[in-house]
Amino acid sequence: MITQDSIEALKARLDIVDVIGNYIELRKNGANFKARCPFHDEKSPSFNVNPQKQIYHCFGCGAGGDAIKFVMEYEKLSYPEALEKLAQSLNFTLHYDDKGVKKERSKLMDRLSDFYSSCLEKNTQAKAYLHERGVFESSIEHFGIGYAPASQQTLGFIKSQMFRMDEAVDLGVVGKGENGLYARFIERITFPIHSPSGALVGFGGRTISGHAAKYVNSPQSEIFNKSRLLYAYHHARESIHRKKEIIITEGYLDVVMLHQAGFTQAVATLGTALTAEHLPLLQKGEPRVIMAYDGDDAGQNAALKAAKLLSTKKIDGGVVLFEGGLDPADMVKSGQIEALGTLFRQPQPFIPFVLERILSAYRLQEPLQKEQALHECIGYLKTLSPLMQEEYRGHIASRLGISPALIKLSGTTAAVQVQPFLGVRDIGELGLIKTMLEHPRFVDQILDFIDGSMLTHHGAEFALALQGRLDDPRLMALRIDPQIRAFENDTELKAEMRTFLRTFYLRRLKTVTSENTLKFEKKAFLIRTYRDKISRLERGELVSFDG
Repeated sequence: MITQDSIEALKARLDIVDVIGNYIELRKNGANFKARCPFHDEKSPSFNVNPQKQIYHCFGCGAGGDAIKFVMEYEKLSYPEALEKLAQSLNFTLHYDDKGVKKERSKLMDRLSDFYSSCLEKNTQAKAYLHERGVFESSIEHFGIGYAPASQQTLGFIKSQMFRMDEAVDLGVVGKGENGLYARFIERITFPIHSPSGALVGFGGRTISGHAAKYVNSPQSEIFNKSRLLYAYHHARESIHRKKEIIITEGYLDVVMLHQAGFTQAVATLGTALTAEHLPLLQKGEPRVIMAYDGDDAGQNAALKAAKLLSTKKIDGGVVLFEGGLDPADMVKSGQIEALGTLFRQPQPFIPFVLERILSAYRLQEPLQKEQALHECIGYLKTLSPLMQEEYRGHIASRLGISPALIKLSGTTAAVQVQPFLGVRDIGELGLIKTMLEHPRFVDQILDFIDGSMLTHHGAEFALALQGRLDDPRLMALRIDPQIRAFENDTELKAEMRTFLRTFYLRRLKTVTSENTLKFEKKAFLIRTYRDKISRLERGELVSFDG
Protein backbone atom coordinates (compact mmCIF):
# COMPACT_ATOMS: atom_id res chain seq x y z
CA MET A 1 0.00 0.00 0.00
CA ILE A 2 1.03 3.62 -0.51
CA THR A 3 2.78 5.07 2.54
CA GLN A 4 1.10 7.90 4.43
CA ASP A 5 4.18 10.09 3.97
CA SER A 6 3.83 9.70 0.19
CA ILE A 7 0.16 10.60 0.30
CA GLU A 8 0.81 13.73 2.37
CA ALA A 9 3.65 14.80 0.07
CA LEU A 10 1.44 14.31 -3.00
CA LYS A 11 -1.42 16.28 -1.44
CA ALA A 12 0.98 19.14 -0.78
CA ARG A 13 1.71 19.32 -4.51
CA LEU A 14 -1.92 19.24 -5.68
CA ASP A 15 -3.81 22.38 -6.59
CA ILE A 16 -7.51 21.67 -6.98
CA VAL A 17 -8.00 24.32 -9.68
CA ASP A 18 -5.27 22.76 -11.82
CA VAL A 19 -6.57 19.23 -11.26
CA ILE A 20 -10.24 19.93 -12.04
CA GLY A 21 -9.29 22.39 -14.81
CA ASN A 22 -7.73 19.47 -16.68
CA TYR A 23 -11.16 17.84 -16.92
CA ILE A 24 -13.71 20.65 -17.24
CA GLU A 25 -13.67 24.34 -18.12
CA LEU A 26 -13.56 26.54 -15.01
CA ARG A 27 -14.41 30.23 -14.97
CA LYS A 28 -13.32 32.74 -12.34
CA ASN A 29 -16.15 33.84 -10.07
CA GLY A 30 -14.82 36.19 -7.39
CA ALA A 31 -12.41 34.27 -5.19
CA ASN A 32 -13.77 30.92 -6.48
CA PHE A 33 -14.29 29.17 -9.82
CA LYS A 34 -17.56 27.94 -11.35
CA ALA A 35 -18.52 25.40 -13.98
CA ARG A 36 -21.36 23.18 -15.10
CA CYS A 37 -21.34 20.11 -12.91
CA PRO A 38 -19.82 17.04 -14.58
CA PHE A 39 -21.80 14.73 -12.31
CA HIS A 40 -25.34 15.71 -13.36
CA ASP A 41 -27.08 17.50 -16.22
CA GLU A 42 -27.63 21.21 -15.67
CA LYS A 43 -28.00 24.37 -17.76
CA SER A 44 -26.67 26.99 -15.32
CA PRO A 45 -23.38 26.46 -13.44
CA SER A 46 -23.78 25.35 -9.83
CA PHE A 47 -20.43 23.56 -9.49
CA ASN A 48 -18.03 25.63 -7.33
CA VAL A 49 -14.29 25.19 -6.73
CA ASN A 50 -12.75 26.92 -3.70
CA PRO A 51 -8.94 27.29 -4.08
CA GLN A 52 -8.65 28.66 -0.55
CA LYS A 53 -10.03 25.52 1.07
CA GLN A 54 -8.97 23.22 -1.79
CA ILE A 55 -12.46 21.71 -2.11
CA TYR A 56 -15.28 21.58 -4.66
CA HIS A 57 -19.04 21.48 -4.13
CA CYS A 58 -22.05 21.29 -6.42
CA PHE A 59 -25.13 23.07 -5.09
CA GLY A 60 -27.26 21.13 -7.56
CA CYS A 61 -26.44 17.49 -6.81
CA GLY A 62 -24.43 17.82 -3.59
CA ALA A 63 -21.20 16.30 -4.96
CA GLY A 64 -18.11 17.56 -3.17
CA GLY A 65 -14.66 16.78 -1.86
CA ASP A 66 -10.99 17.45 -2.59
CA ALA A 67 -8.89 16.98 -5.72
CA ILE A 68 -8.41 13.26 -5.10
CA LYS A 69 -12.15 12.71 -4.59
CA PHE A 70 -12.88 14.52 -7.87
CA VAL A 71 -10.54 12.25 -9.84
CA MET A 72 -12.06 9.19 -8.15
CA GLU A 73 -15.60 10.26 -9.08
CA TYR A 74 -14.85 11.56 -12.56
CA GLU A 75 -12.63 8.66 -13.65
CA LYS A 76 -14.42 6.00 -11.56
CA LEU A 77 -11.18 5.04 -9.84
CA SER A 78 -10.38 3.62 -6.43
CA TYR A 79 -8.50 5.80 -3.94
CA PRO A 80 -5.07 4.20 -4.66
CA GLU A 81 -5.72 4.38 -8.41
CA ALA A 82 -6.57 8.08 -8.18
CA LEU A 83 -3.40 8.73 -6.17
CA GLU A 84 -1.30 6.92 -8.75
CA LYS A 85 -2.89 8.81 -11.64
CA LEU A 86 -2.32 12.17 -9.98
CA ALA A 87 1.24 11.23 -9.05
CA GLN A 88 1.94 10.28 -12.65
CA SER A 89 0.59 13.61 -13.90
CA LEU A 90 3.00 15.45 -11.58
CA ASN A 91 5.99 13.16 -12.20
CA PHE A 92 5.85 12.39 -8.49
CA THR A 93 7.18 9.10 -7.12
CA LEU A 94 4.90 7.33 -4.66
CA HIS A 95 6.37 4.96 -2.07
CA TYR A 96 4.83 1.70 -0.96
CA ASP A 97 5.27 -0.42 2.13
CA ASP A 98 5.41 -4.18 2.02
CA LYS A 99 2.23 -4.79 3.93
CA GLY A 100 -1.07 -5.48 2.20
CA VAL A 101 -3.17 -4.57 5.22
CA LYS A 102 -4.08 -0.95 5.83
CA LYS A 103 -2.88 0.23 9.22
CA GLU A 104 -5.02 2.47 11.32
CA ARG A 105 -3.24 5.70 12.13
CA SER A 106 -1.59 5.50 15.55
CA LYS A 107 -3.03 7.65 18.32
CA LEU A 108 0.33 7.77 20.10
CA MET A 109 1.33 11.22 18.81
CA ASP A 110 -1.98 12.79 19.82
CA ARG A 111 -1.93 11.19 23.27
CA LEU A 112 1.66 12.28 23.82
CA SER A 113 0.80 15.84 22.82
CA ASP A 114 -1.99 15.85 25.41
CA PHE A 115 0.48 14.50 27.97
CA TYR A 116 2.98 17.28 27.19
CA SER A 117 0.19 19.85 27.53
CA SER A 118 -0.73 18.52 30.96
CA CYS A 119 2.94 18.61 32.01
CA LEU A 120 3.17 22.26 30.98
CA GLU A 121 0.35 23.14 33.36
CA LYS A 122 2.37 21.67 36.24
CA ASN A 123 5.74 23.23 35.33
CA THR A 124 6.04 26.77 36.63
CA GLN A 125 9.44 27.36 34.99
CA ALA A 126 8.19 26.50 31.50
CA LYS A 127 5.02 28.53 32.00
CA ALA A 128 7.03 31.50 33.26
CA TYR A 129 9.31 31.35 30.21
CA LEU A 130 6.36 31.46 27.80
CA HIS A 131 4.69 34.31 29.68
CA GLU A 132 7.97 36.21 29.76
CA ARG A 133 8.19 35.87 25.97
CA GLY A 134 4.70 37.35 25.76
CA VAL A 135 2.79 34.20 24.79
CA PHE A 136 -0.90 34.34 25.75
CA GLU A 137 -2.73 31.39 27.33
CA SER A 138 -5.00 31.34 24.28
CA SER A 139 -1.97 30.88 22.02
CA ILE A 140 -0.63 28.05 24.20
CA GLU A 141 -3.93 26.26 23.77
CA HIS A 142 -4.33 27.09 20.07
CA PHE A 143 -0.88 25.78 19.11
CA GLY A 144 -0.92 22.88 21.59
CA ILE A 145 2.31 24.01 23.26
CA GLY A 146 3.46 21.61 25.99
CA TYR A 147 6.40 20.52 28.09
CA ALA A 148 8.40 17.29 27.87
CA PRO A 149 9.49 16.15 31.37
CA ALA A 150 12.32 13.79 32.35
CA SER A 151 12.85 10.79 30.09
CA GLN A 152 11.48 8.19 32.50
CA GLN A 153 8.22 10.10 32.94
CA THR A 154 7.60 10.12 29.18
CA LEU A 155 8.51 6.45 28.84
CA GLY A 156 6.24 5.64 31.78
CA PHE A 157 3.35 7.48 30.17
CA ILE A 158 3.78 5.65 26.86
CA LYS A 159 3.78 2.30 28.67
CA SER A 160 0.76 3.27 30.77
CA GLN A 161 -1.20 3.98 27.60
CA MET A 162 -0.40 0.48 26.31
CA PHE A 163 1.57 1.66 23.28
CA ARG A 164 4.44 -0.48 22.02
CA MET A 165 7.92 0.97 22.43
CA ASP A 166 8.98 -0.08 18.91
CA GLU A 167 6.07 2.01 17.61
CA ALA A 168 7.30 5.01 19.67
CA VAL A 169 10.79 4.51 18.21
CA ASP A 170 9.40 4.36 14.65
CA LEU A 171 7.46 7.58 15.23
CA GLY A 172 10.57 9.35 16.50
CA VAL A 173 9.48 10.15 20.06
CA VAL A 174 11.72 7.51 21.66
CA GLY A 175 15.34 6.70 20.77
CA LYS A 176 17.66 3.78 21.35
CA GLY A 177 21.06 4.34 22.97
CA GLU A 178 23.85 2.31 24.53
CA ASN A 179 21.98 2.35 27.84
CA GLY A 180 18.60 1.44 26.37
CA LEU A 181 15.54 3.47 25.46
CA TYR A 182 15.21 7.20 26.13
CA ALA A 183 12.71 9.93 25.34
CA ARG A 184 13.90 12.22 22.54
CA PHE A 185 12.39 15.30 24.17
CA ILE A 186 13.61 15.93 27.72
CA GLU A 187 12.96 19.08 29.77
CA ARG A 188 11.90 21.05 26.71
CA ILE A 189 8.93 23.18 25.75
CA THR A 190 7.25 21.27 22.93
CA PHE A 191 5.62 22.53 19.74
CA PRO A 192 3.46 19.98 17.89
CA ILE A 193 4.21 19.82 14.15
CA HIS A 194 1.45 18.89 11.73
CA SER A 195 1.25 17.86 8.10
CA PRO A 196 -0.47 20.29 5.70
CA SER A 197 -3.69 18.31 6.17
CA GLY A 198 -3.50 18.70 9.96
CA ALA A 199 -2.22 15.28 11.10
CA LEU A 200 0.24 15.43 14.02
CA VAL A 201 3.55 14.07 12.69
CA GLY A 202 6.26 15.29 15.07
CA PHE A 203 7.45 17.78 17.65
CA GLY A 204 9.91 20.61 18.01
CA GLY A 205 11.44 21.19 21.42
CA ARG A 206 13.11 24.24 23.00
CA THR A 207 15.37 23.74 25.99
CA ILE A 208 14.78 25.70 29.21
CA SER A 209 17.54 23.91 31.11
CA GLY A 210 20.53 25.35 29.25
CA HIS A 211 21.13 22.35 26.97
CA ALA A 212 23.70 23.03 24.24
CA ALA A 213 21.13 22.27 21.54
CA LYS A 214 18.61 25.08 21.91
CA TYR A 215 16.10 23.46 19.55
CA VAL A 216 15.59 19.85 18.46
CA ASN A 217 13.08 18.33 16.08
CA SER A 218 11.67 14.87 15.62
CA PRO A 219 14.02 12.71 13.52
CA GLN A 220 13.23 11.64 9.98
CA SER A 221 10.56 8.95 10.03
CA GLU A 222 7.81 7.40 7.96
CA ILE A 223 5.55 10.34 8.78
CA PHE A 224 8.04 13.17 9.43
CA ASN A 225 10.14 14.89 6.76
CA LYS A 226 11.28 18.33 7.91
CA SER A 227 12.33 19.34 4.38
CA ARG A 228 8.69 19.20 3.25
CA LEU A 229 6.95 20.61 6.30
CA LEU A 230 6.28 24.14 7.50
CA TYR A 231 5.39 24.72 11.14
CA ALA A 232 1.77 25.87 11.64
CA TYR A 233 0.93 25.67 7.92
CA HIS A 234 -2.38 23.96 8.75
CA HIS A 235 -3.23 26.90 11.05
CA ALA A 236 -2.12 29.48 8.48
CA ARG A 237 -3.54 27.88 5.34
CA GLU A 238 -6.84 29.78 5.24
CA SER A 239 -5.16 33.15 5.88
CA ILE A 240 -2.52 32.42 3.25
CA HIS A 241 -5.19 31.88 0.61
CA ARG A 242 -7.31 34.80 1.78
CA LYS A 243 -4.44 37.30 2.04
CA LYS A 244 -2.46 35.88 -0.89
CA GLU A 245 0.65 36.07 1.28
CA ILE A 246 2.79 33.75 3.38
CA ILE A 247 5.38 34.92 5.92
CA ILE A 248 8.20 32.42 6.54
CA THR A 249 10.18 32.80 9.76
CA GLU A 250 12.99 30.88 11.45
CA GLY A 251 11.38 29.97 14.79
CA TYR A 252 8.29 28.49 16.39
CA LEU A 253 7.85 31.39 18.82
CA ASP A 254 8.07 33.87 15.94
CA VAL A 255 5.07 32.13 14.38
CA VAL A 256 3.11 31.95 17.63
CA MET A 257 3.66 35.64 18.37
CA LEU A 258 2.93 36.77 14.81
CA HIS A 259 -0.37 34.87 14.84
CA GLN A 260 -1.08 36.46 18.21
CA ALA A 261 -0.55 39.90 16.60
CA GLY A 262 -2.85 39.15 13.66
CA PHE A 263 -0.27 37.97 11.11
CA THR A 264 -1.99 34.60 10.82
CA GLN A 265 -0.30 33.84 7.49
CA ALA A 266 3.01 33.14 9.28
CA VAL A 267 4.79 29.76 9.24
CA ALA A 268 8.34 28.56 9.95
CA THR A 269 10.86 26.14 8.49
CA LEU A 270 11.86 23.35 10.87
CA GLY A 271 15.43 24.21 11.75
CA THR A 272 16.45 23.86 8.12
CA ALA A 273 16.82 26.15 5.14
CA LEU A 274 14.01 26.55 2.65
CA THR A 275 14.39 23.84 0.01
CA ALA A 276 12.89 22.90 -3.34
CA GLU A 277 10.75 20.36 -1.49
CA HIS A 278 8.87 23.25 0.17
CA LEU A 279 7.89 24.73 -3.19
CA PRO A 280 4.64 22.76 -3.69
CA LEU A 281 3.23 24.26 -0.49
CA LEU A 282 4.45 27.75 -1.35
CA GLN A 283 2.96 27.67 -4.84
CA LYS A 284 -0.54 26.70 -3.74
CA GLY A 285 -2.75 29.68 -4.47
CA GLU A 286 0.31 31.66 -5.69
CA PRO A 287 0.79 33.77 -2.53
CA ARG A 288 3.45 36.44 -2.20
CA VAL A 289 6.29 34.94 -0.12
CA ILE A 290 7.95 37.04 2.60
CA MET A 291 11.16 35.62 4.05
CA ALA A 292 11.41 37.08 7.59
CA TYR A 293 14.84 36.05 8.87
CA ASP A 294 17.30 37.19 11.53
CA GLY A 295 19.95 39.67 10.40
CA ASP A 296 22.90 37.58 11.64
CA ASP A 297 25.22 35.76 9.21
CA ALA A 298 23.21 32.52 9.38
CA GLY A 299 19.95 34.36 8.71
CA GLN A 300 21.43 36.34 5.82
CA ASN A 301 22.88 33.21 4.20
CA ALA A 302 19.59 31.34 4.57
CA ALA A 303 17.69 34.30 3.11
CA LEU A 304 20.10 34.48 0.17
CA LYS A 305 19.68 30.80 -0.62
CA ALA A 306 15.88 31.07 -0.38
CA ALA A 307 15.77 34.22 -2.51
CA LYS A 308 17.75 32.52 -5.28
CA LEU A 309 15.49 29.50 -5.21
CA LEU A 310 12.24 31.49 -5.18
CA SER A 311 13.27 34.02 -7.82
CA THR A 312 14.33 31.24 -10.17
CA LYS A 313 10.82 29.79 -9.86
CA LYS A 314 9.23 33.20 -10.61
CA ILE A 315 7.68 33.42 -7.14
CA ASP A 316 6.71 36.93 -6.08
CA GLY A 317 7.85 38.30 -2.72
CA GLY A 318 10.88 39.56 -0.88
CA VAL A 319 13.13 39.49 2.17
CA VAL A 320 12.88 41.20 5.56
CA LEU A 321 15.99 40.97 7.77
CA PHE A 322 15.68 41.85 11.46
CA GLU A 323 18.70 43.76 12.67
CA GLY A 324 20.00 44.53 16.15
CA GLY A 325 19.39 41.05 17.54
CA LEU A 326 15.59 41.46 17.33
CA ASP A 327 13.20 38.95 15.82
CA PRO A 328 9.46 39.05 15.03
CA ALA A 329 8.57 37.63 18.46
CA ASP A 330 10.49 40.43 20.22
CA MET A 331 8.77 43.09 18.13
CA VAL A 332 5.31 41.70 18.89
CA LYS A 333 6.08 41.54 22.60
CA SER A 334 7.24 45.18 22.61
CA GLY A 335 4.11 46.28 20.78
CA GLN A 336 5.77 47.17 17.47
CA ILE A 337 2.88 45.74 15.45
CA GLU A 338 2.58 48.66 13.03
CA ALA A 339 6.33 48.60 12.38
CA LEU A 340 6.11 44.89 11.59
CA GLY A 341 3.25 45.50 9.20
CA THR A 342 5.32 48.14 7.40
CA LEU A 343 8.29 45.77 7.10
CA PHE A 344 6.13 43.01 5.67
CA ARG A 345 4.48 45.40 3.19
CA GLN A 346 7.84 46.66 1.95
CA PRO A 347 10.27 43.72 1.75
CA GLN A 348 13.32 43.91 -0.49
CA PRO A 349 12.33 41.99 -3.64
CA PHE A 350 14.18 38.72 -4.19
CA ILE A 351 16.21 39.65 -7.27
CA PRO A 352 17.59 42.99 -5.97
CA PHE A 353 18.29 41.29 -2.64
CA VAL A 354 20.35 38.55 -4.31
CA LEU A 355 22.24 40.99 -6.50
CA GLU A 356 23.07 43.27 -3.57
CA ARG A 357 24.27 40.30 -1.50
CA ILE A 358 26.51 39.15 -4.35
CA LEU A 359 27.98 42.62 -4.89
CA SER A 360 28.52 43.24 -1.17
CA ALA A 361 30.83 40.23 -1.00
CA TYR A 362 33.40 41.88 -3.31
CA ARG A 363 35.69 44.90 -3.07
CA LEU A 364 34.28 46.66 -6.11
CA GLN A 365 37.00 49.34 -6.15
CA GLU A 366 39.45 46.63 -7.26
CA PRO A 367 39.15 45.73 -10.98
CA LEU A 368 39.70 41.97 -10.51
CA GLN A 369 37.13 41.78 -7.70
CA LYS A 370 34.70 43.82 -9.82
CA GLU A 371 35.10 41.36 -12.71
CA GLN A 372 34.46 38.39 -10.38
CA ALA A 373 31.34 40.10 -9.03
CA LEU A 374 30.15 40.67 -12.60
CA HIS A 375 30.58 36.99 -13.50
CA GLU A 376 28.68 35.86 -10.41
CA CYS A 377 25.83 38.30 -11.11
CA ILE A 378 25.62 37.10 -14.72
CA GLY A 379 25.55 33.48 -13.56
CA TYR A 380 22.58 34.28 -11.33
CA LEU A 381 20.75 36.31 -13.99
CA LYS A 382 21.00 33.38 -16.40
CA THR A 383 18.76 31.37 -14.07
CA LEU A 384 15.97 33.94 -14.58
CA SER A 385 13.58 34.58 -17.44
CA PRO A 386 14.76 36.70 -20.44
CA LEU A 387 12.52 39.56 -19.31
CA MET A 388 14.04 39.62 -15.81
CA GLN A 389 17.54 39.35 -17.27
CA GLU A 390 16.94 42.44 -19.39
CA GLU A 391 15.23 44.25 -16.51
CA TYR A 392 18.24 43.90 -14.20
CA ARG A 393 21.04 44.25 -16.73
CA GLY A 394 21.01 48.03 -16.26
CA HIS A 395 20.85 47.67 -12.47
CA ILE A 396 24.07 45.64 -12.39
CA ALA A 397 25.79 47.96 -14.87
CA SER A 398 24.86 50.98 -12.75
CA ARG A 399 26.12 49.40 -9.51
CA LEU A 400 29.41 48.38 -11.12
CA GLY A 401 29.84 51.60 -13.11
CA ILE A 402 30.23 49.76 -16.41
CA SER A 403 28.51 49.70 -19.79
CA PRO A 404 25.46 47.40 -20.05
CA ALA A 405 27.05 46.06 -23.25
CA LEU A 406 29.61 44.21 -21.08
CA ILE A 407 26.85 42.10 -19.55
CA LYS A 408 26.46 39.14 -21.94
CA LEU A 409 23.29 37.17 -21.28
CA SER A 410 22.90 35.04 -24.39
CA GLY A 411 21.94 31.39 -24.05
CA THR A 412 19.17 29.23 -22.66
CA THR A 413 17.98 30.11 -19.18
CA ALA A 414 17.07 27.75 -16.40
CA ALA A 415 13.89 29.66 -15.66
CA VAL A 416 12.55 29.18 -19.17
CA GLN A 417 13.83 25.65 -19.52
CA VAL A 418 14.47 23.94 -16.20
CA GLN A 419 16.51 21.27 -17.95
CA PRO A 420 19.73 23.08 -18.92
CA PHE A 421 21.60 19.83 -19.59
CA LEU A 422 22.81 19.39 -23.14
CA GLY A 423 22.54 15.98 -24.77
CA VAL A 424 21.16 13.03 -22.81
CA ARG A 425 19.48 13.78 -19.49
CA ASP A 426 20.21 10.86 -17.13
CA ILE A 427 17.62 10.84 -14.32
CA GLY A 428 19.62 8.38 -12.20
CA GLU A 429 22.85 10.38 -12.32
CA LEU A 430 21.01 13.63 -11.62
CA GLY A 431 19.18 12.00 -8.70
CA LEU A 432 22.50 11.08 -7.07
CA ILE A 433 23.83 14.62 -7.59
CA LYS A 434 20.67 16.17 -6.18
CA THR A 435 20.97 13.88 -3.14
CA MET A 436 24.49 15.24 -2.56
CA LEU A 437 23.14 18.79 -2.75
CA GLU A 438 20.04 18.33 -0.60
CA HIS A 439 21.42 15.79 1.89
CA PRO A 440 25.17 16.38 2.46
CA ARG A 441 25.24 13.59 5.06
CA PHE A 442 25.15 11.11 2.15
CA VAL A 443 28.14 12.56 0.26
CA ASP A 444 30.80 10.36 1.88
CA GLN A 445 28.66 7.27 1.38
CA ILE A 446 28.27 8.04 -2.33
CA LEU A 447 31.98 8.75 -2.75
CA ASP A 448 32.83 5.41 -1.16
CA PHE A 449 31.44 3.69 -4.26
CA ILE A 450 31.07 6.24 -7.07
CA ASP A 451 33.67 8.44 -8.74
CA GLY A 452 32.86 11.36 -11.05
CA SER A 453 34.56 9.58 -13.94
CA MET A 454 31.92 6.85 -13.75
CA LEU A 455 29.12 9.21 -14.78
CA THR A 456 28.37 9.05 -18.49
CA HIS A 457 26.45 12.30 -18.91
CA HIS A 458 26.75 14.51 -15.82
CA GLY A 459 30.32 14.26 -14.58
CA ALA A 460 30.66 18.06 -14.70
CA GLU A 461 27.63 18.57 -12.43
CA PHE A 462 28.98 15.89 -10.06
CA ALA A 463 32.26 17.82 -9.77
CA LEU A 464 30.43 21.12 -9.22
CA ALA A 465 28.40 19.54 -6.42
CA LEU A 466 31.58 18.33 -4.69
CA GLN A 467 33.04 21.83 -4.97
CA GLY A 468 29.93 23.32 -3.37
CA ARG A 469 29.25 25.49 -6.43
CA LEU A 470 25.59 26.03 -5.55
CA ASP A 471 25.48 29.26 -7.59
CA ASP A 472 26.16 27.42 -10.83
CA PRO A 473 23.01 27.67 -13.02
CA ARG A 474 23.03 23.93 -13.73
CA LEU A 475 22.95 23.04 -10.03
CA MET A 476 20.38 25.73 -9.23
CA ALA A 477 18.12 24.38 -11.97
CA LEU A 478 18.65 20.80 -10.76
CA ARG A 479 17.68 21.71 -7.19
CA ILE A 480 14.31 23.14 -8.23
CA ASP A 481 13.55 20.54 -10.92
CA PRO A 482 10.50 18.58 -9.68
CA GLN A 483 11.25 15.72 -12.08
CA ILE A 484 14.49 14.88 -10.28
CA ARG A 485 14.07 13.44 -6.79
CA ALA A 486 16.74 13.41 -4.09
CA PHE A 487 16.91 10.11 -2.22
CA GLU A 488 15.59 10.56 1.30
CA ASN A 489 16.99 7.61 3.21
CA ASP A 490 19.79 5.07 3.28
CA THR A 491 17.69 2.24 1.82
CA GLU A 492 16.57 4.27 -1.20
CA LEU A 493 20.06 5.58 -1.81
CA LYS A 494 21.72 2.16 -1.67
CA ALA A 495 19.14 0.73 -4.09
CA GLU A 496 19.81 3.53 -6.57
CA MET A 497 23.59 3.16 -6.18
CA ARG A 498 23.32 -0.57 -6.89
CA THR A 499 21.31 0.19 -10.03
CA PHE A 500 23.85 2.79 -11.14
CA LEU A 501 26.83 0.51 -10.47
CA ARG A 502 25.23 -2.47 -12.20
CA THR A 503 24.61 -0.37 -15.32
CA PHE A 504 28.17 0.96 -15.17
CA TYR A 505 29.78 -2.49 -14.92
CA LEU A 506 27.50 -3.95 -17.59
CA ARG A 507 28.67 -1.16 -19.86
CA ARG A 508 32.30 -1.90 -18.92
CA LEU A 509 31.79 -5.61 -19.54
CA LYS A 510 30.33 -4.96 -22.99
CA THR A 511 33.23 -2.66 -23.88
CA VAL A 512 35.89 -5.14 -22.74
CA THR A 513 34.20 -8.09 -24.44
CA SER A 514 34.26 -6.32 -27.80
CA GLU A 515 37.81 -4.95 -27.35
CA ASN A 516 40.29 -6.74 -29.65
CA THR A 517 43.49 -4.95 -28.67
CA LEU A 518 43.71 -6.29 -25.10
CA LYS A 519 45.93 -9.22 -24.27
CA PHE A 520 44.02 -12.43 -23.54
CA GLU A 521 45.07 -12.59 -19.85
CA LYS A 522 44.10 -8.95 -19.19
CA LYS A 523 40.81 -9.31 -21.04
CA ALA A 524 39.90 -12.52 -19.18
CA PHE A 525 40.77 -10.92 -15.83
CA LEU A 526 38.60 -7.86 -16.51
CA ILE A 527 35.67 -9.96 -17.70
CA ARG A 528 35.83 -12.09 -14.52
CA THR A 529 36.14 -8.97 -12.36
CA TYR A 530 33.16 -7.19 -13.92
CA ARG A 531 30.98 -10.31 -13.86
CA ASP A 532 31.79 -10.81 -10.19
CA LYS A 533 30.89 -7.23 -9.38
CA ILE A 534 27.60 -7.48 -11.29
CA SER A 535 26.75 -10.72 -9.50
CA ARG A 536 27.44 -9.20 -6.08
CA LEU A 537 25.35 -6.14 -6.92
CA GLU A 538 22.46 -8.36 -7.99
CA ARG A 539 22.72 -10.12 -4.59
CA GLY A 540 22.21 -6.76 -2.88
CA GLU A 541 25.83 -5.87 -2.08
CA LEU A 542 27.57 -2.59 -2.87
CA VAL A 543 30.95 -2.82 -4.57
CA SER A 544 33.59 -0.11 -4.76
CA PHE A 545 35.11 1.26 -7.96
CA ASP A 546 38.79 0.35 -8.37
CA GLY A 547 39.61 2.12 -11.62
